[in-house]
Amino acid sequence: MSKDQVWTRDEIESPCVRVCVVHPEARICTGCLRSIDEIREWSRMTPDQRREIMAELPDRGTMLRKRRGGRAARLKRDG
Repeated sequence: MSKDQVWTRDEIESPCVRVCVVHPEARICTGCLRSIDEIREWSRMTPDQRREIMAELPDRGTMLRKRRGGRAARLKRDG
């Protein structure tokens, strides 16, 4: 098996894209958009639980696009 092949099992595919960075405010992975709890429990979830989370993921992307205000907001907040 090559290093890029993934061991497959009879379960819904993981949304992981190997970009594992937790957004500091949204508290979700910026790669797959799952919470830390969802990532940790993924292999123990039922197929229905996984499908439910997968259906929610597209809407979570908006959580990462919120502007934080940039330099002006930071100066206002700190000043």
